[in-house]
Amino acid sequence: MIRRYARTLMPIAVLAIGAGMGTAVYSGSAAAETTDVVRSGAADDTYSSSSRPSYNFGSSTTLVAGRQGGDTMIGFLKFTVANPGAGATVKSAKVTLTRESKALPGSISLSRVADTTWTEKSLTAKNDPAVGAVIATAKPSSSATSVSFDVSSVVKGAGTYTFAVTSKVSNSPARFRSAEAATGAPALDVTVARAATTKPTESSPAPSGPATTPSGPATTPSSPATTPADPGTCTAGAKLVPTCGVLWGAAAGGFSDVPRDEALKTFEAKSGRTSTIYHTYHKGDELFPTKAEIAMTNDPAHPRTLMLNWKVGYGTKWANVARGDEDARIDRLATYIKANFNKPFFMVLHHEPENDVNPAAGSGQTAKDFAAMFRHTALRLKADGVTNAVFVVAYMNYEKWNNTSWWGDMYPGDDVVDWVGVDTYNNAQPGGFHYGDFNYMMNRTNSASFPGFYNWATTKHPSKPIMVAEWGVYDSSPTVVGKNKADVYATVLPQLAKMPQIKGLVYFETAHDQSGHDIRIDDTPEALAGFKKIAADPRFNVKL
Repeated sequence: MIRRYARTLMPIAVLAIGAGMGTAVYSGSAAAETTDVVRSGAADDTYSSSSRPSYNFGSSTTLVAGRQGGDTMIGFLKFTVANPGAGATVKSAKVTLTRESKALPGSISLSRVADTTWTEKSLTAKNDPAVGAVIATAKPSSSATSVSFDVSSVVKGAGTYTFAVTSKVSNSPARFRSAEAATGAPALDVTVARAATTKPTESSPAPSGPATTPSGPATTPSSPATTPADPGTCTAGAKLVPTCGVLWGAAAGGFSDVPRDEALKTFEAKSGRTSTIYHTYHKGDELFPTKAEIAMTNDPAHPRTLMLNWKVGYGTKWANVARGDEDARIDRLATYIKANFNKPFFMVLHHEPENDVNPAAGSGQTAKDFAAMFRHTALRLKADGVTNAVFVVAYMNYEKWNNTSWWGDMYPGDDVVDWVGVDTYNNAQPGGFHYGDFNYMMNRTNSASFPGFYNWATTKHPSKPIMVAEWGVYDSSPTVVGKNKADVYATVLPQLAKMPQIKGLVYFETAHDQSGHDIRIDDTPEALAGFKKIAADPRFNVKL
């Protein structure tokens, strides 16, 4: 789920283009190749103001660019593009900014910036980088929702790229949403072409979707199939590990303004099952669980446990958290939890960290910095007397991250990790990128050195239960076909039975994620019918 400008006239933003979320948008497939769009969020973003030369706006949820009276404001963005993989070709690239408020000026230009060393926490008008040549100019309507710039002439592959957006329009500065905003963060879409592969049979226990590079399928889990649990016999034991069966849950209403508790109840009504796990997200100084979240655990007819996702390092770096700079933030949350909530709950510390890794030594955001941040936060909370938190480390299941030299360095240690989690999504478009069955969703790989997530977790951390902290299915076919999702859903139960270490299954539902995917369970009647068959299975009858 994706994890953020030099100056002339009315500059709007400098963008350093990068890997960001690594989420893929799928634009189709042909006989010889498939095309997907990898969307990245900005690694840094901020703006400078000539009338406030010493001000830093790195924590602002808004990027302001342009002229207002005698003030010239310049926005800055940074993205880092990862290697798209062997045999992949970058076809095009564009940067998109979402209007935050006010009318847009009639002309906005994106320029390249040579300096890539600036950071959002240190940039001011006194040190902002120089603006280079204009790459693209947009002439949006004043009420346009977003503005896009073609950067294909610059983005040719892996690397860090910086840009500035400028405008000559006076007294009409643009206001865009920054990476710190809840929605509409700056995005870089890189269209990549890859060699097509054939579809394997869905009944096979081996991965049934095409790998991102033709280096071979994942290995098959060797665990024997397990039978569904008997209704009423399974309970949540120590560390919320079910004595039998699988915990069922959802995070609903993502990327929308619908309250999460309301969205979850709607999801439950559609699916026909109450969620045992209610998954929500928090960051920085937010105190949680909220009253609304606590109320969901107190429903006498349908009690739920919470999975609370916290980006404790929001607004700073992992290394800073690890060295104690945010101990006051951690202690404040600990005091709140002890005073307001005493039931066991799952705590995920900075889910999908791969998006935010900067492997450069001293960046404060290396994989080892993440592990240190996780360890420090978990141990600090425990020392503060928080005894009801069950800690989950939640990875992205994306090949380009699993293949990096640093991916293994992110694991914080068995002593502070209670569950190993993963966020993973499948495409239901036959032959599309990341198309496959449930086993492929859990075990896809394109490298002989990585056996697939489930196989990795069960081999490296055999004592840890696996939490599928987010999962979902979308159909990127040009015309959505109801049967497609239903076919993928039909593989879940028989293949889940062969993965006994999976003890939690939490669906992420949204009508439109940051890449445009529709992950609703009911986008077609066929999809809903297929999902309801999963939800009705007795193995999810775990009592809290």
